[in-house]
Amino acid sequence: MKRLGRWARQFGIARAVCLVLLFALVPLRIADPRPLQEVRLRTFDLFQVLRPRKQTVWPVVIADIDEASLKEIGQWPWPRTVVADLVTRLNALGAAAIGFDIVFAEPDRLSPAVAAASFRGLDAETHDKLASLPSNDEVLAAAIRRAGTVVIGQAGSATATPRTKAEMALQTGFAVRGPDPRPFLVTFPGLLRNVLPIEQAAAGRGLFSIDPERDGIVRRVPVVMQAQGSLVPSLSMEMLRVVTRSGAILVRTDAAGVIAVAVPGLEVPTDRNGQFWIHFNKHDPARYVSATDVLHGRVPADRINGRLVLIGTSAVGLLDLKTTPVEPAMPGVEVHAQILESVLSKSALVHPNYAIGAELVVAALLGLAIIVAAPMLSAAVVVALGAMLIAGLIGLSWYFFAAHDLLFDFTYPLMSSWLIYLVLTFVNYFREQQQRQQIRSAFGFYLSPQLVEQLARSPEKLVLGGEERRMTILFSDVRGFTTISEHYKDDPQGLTHLMNRFLTPMTNAIIEHKGTIDKYIGDAIMAFWNAPVDDDEQETNACDAALEMLARATALNIEFKREAENNGGLYMPLRIGIGLNTGPCVVGNMGSDFRFNYSVLGDTVNVASRLESRTKDYRLSMVIGSRTAEKAKQKFATMEIDLIQVKGKKQPEAVFTVLGRADVEQDTRCRELRDVNARMLACYRRQQWDAALDLIDRCRKLAGGFDVAGLYDMYVERIRAFATEPPPPDWNGVYEAESK
Repeated sequence: MKRLGRWARQFGIARAVCLVLLFALVPLRIADPRPLQEVRLRTFDLFQVLRPRKQTVWPVVIADIDEASLKEIGQWPWPRTVVADLVTRLNALGAAAIGFDIVFAEPDRLSPAVAAASFRGLDAETHDKLASLPSNDEVLAAAIRRAGTVVIGQAGSATATPRTKAEMALQTGFAVRGPDPRPFLVTFPGLLRNVLPIEQAAAGRGLFSIDPERDGIVRRVPVVMQAQGSLVPSLSMEMLRVVTRSGAILVRTDAAGVIAVAVPGLEVPTDRNGQFWIHFNKHDPARYVSATDVLHGRVPADRINGRLVLIGTSAVGLLDLKTTPVEPAMPGVEVHAQILESVLSKSALVHPNYAIGAELVVAALLGLAIIVAAPMLSAAVVVALGAMLIAGLIGLSWYFFAAHDLLFDFTYPLMSSWLIYLVLTFVNYFREQQQRQQIRSAFGFYLSPQLVEQLARSPEKLVLGGEERRMTILFSDVRGFTTISEHYKDDPQGLTHLMNRFLTPMTNAIIEHKGTIDKYIGDAIMAFWNAPVDDDEQETNACDAALEMLARATALNIEFKREAENNGGLYMPLRIGIGLNTGPCVVGNMGSDFRFNYSVLGDTVNVASRLESRTKDYRLSMVIGSRTAEKAKQKFATMEIDLIQVKGKKQPEAVFTVLGRADVEQDTRCRELRDVNARMLACYRRQQWDAALDLIDRCRKLAGGFDVAGLYDMYVERIRAFATEPPPPDWNGVYEAESK
């Protein structure tokens, strides 16, 4: 034990635990719990979706009891004389073999004798004449016997039913090469058969039962099963036996289970349970002919001649729809058609019995490599190697699927490797937690909580550099701050207290709406959204924060006024202007190697600053750019106020203000104001000064409660100035701001 402990310390506790984990994962794969199966099956589904089976020939035709057939011939079940006519017609058209995806389990209630017994008041002569006629089942049996290559369908049942000697004699022969396959096969306690005349007339009998996976998706179909103690073939396998005129079906097995099922010239690979992995392609109408068209001679012979024909239904009301990896709803009969196509075109999928061993070997090799090498490599190298490993395993699995139709699971080796690496890295958890706490303590008073958390998660970001993002920028400024500062020239501590008292609720409003404070510039605040954390609603969050800042400023001014009245001091309200703009920016750590700040740069930032300055000209509390308004209008009542070309910009931009949140949008006065305002701007840009002034008067009457009355005072001043000194002939209504 001492030597073992000394070896463990030298080898590393984490490595020793991972080695034990690696051995523990082996029986997990062998046990194959359902979650592991689900992941593997979903992966194989994805492969089929990405590369469905290519269809070049159509060896199988479906005689479809479709909606058109039900409409023309009548509801199902049809009289079996009609089904007999369908068999006769298909045989005359040259069908190589005919298979029924239908079971005729009870005598036809429309047979003459059965019908005669149900009629009231029928005279004895007519009754005897009807009773002497052959039953519909006998008519169908005769048609099946004449055709010679008809396989009828059977279904697995949960209840065993007694079998007569005649029924026991009607069994397909099997030859087994290898151990007994029955312990591995899908088993049904009972078997639902057809009525005896039909059973005896058929060339073969096969089960059409399809057992979906636990999630309801059909991926595998058993081609050989056990029912009531006997081996029975699937419908598709029995059709292959009949068409190859084989007397028996060969089942090849080994110690792991079934390997393949074969008839002369055709071998069908299976999993250990005798199930066939279907290589699906999309639902194809080219496989189908309508049963009514066959019955009425509307199908050409070359459409049927030499092909395998399945009789089944796609009618929705008959409830034979299955979910496959490539289709959410596919008629069950088409599943059987795709089995036959996959076998005949030799494009069957195979999940070989040795796949488990191969997956375990790969998982063991990868696990050992991680245990030995990962602690000695840097995180970047481990990540790079991990990415190469993932790509390699997926690529290898895809290669086997695409090139050889082999199904190998890459998810188990990946998951086992990931678990081992997770245990190795868990040792670093406590050290990282300690480092995060140090970062939170050091920066928590200076940065937004979101930024602090991101830096705690990623300390490597405390280096110079930036990334490009689409961001929303906010600038706010206090109006008349110079006058306020002069009042406090002899009381700088009082000014500091005032600004702290003011900036605190403004900052909280920004942070509560997912914003990040960039910096304070005296009385001004710069903030941004969508960094360092992603924010899909950055524009609406920024507008929410701006409205909340205005509301808190109003509440704070009420407090200031009350305090001034109580103390006999001078009341100086703090009014702010806010500019918002959205666009591409570069955000990151800016500065020098010795000192840097997490900040944002770009033209979008400059425009946001200019828009904040323009709030004075427009006499509004908020001005936002067009890209901000485009997103914000979904949740806010916005209104265009001008076309502006800020200093240093060559292209004009429409600017907007926010009238309120979504509830304001429902106010008819808001909608009317916006409509009249738009007409006023149109007249203004066309230099129709008188019409614009008339509309301004209407806007003023509607503007009460929306805090935009000053905007129209500004437009009146502009129009009067233009009346004195008209704009140039090429003027397009754009206001050129001369100052920043």
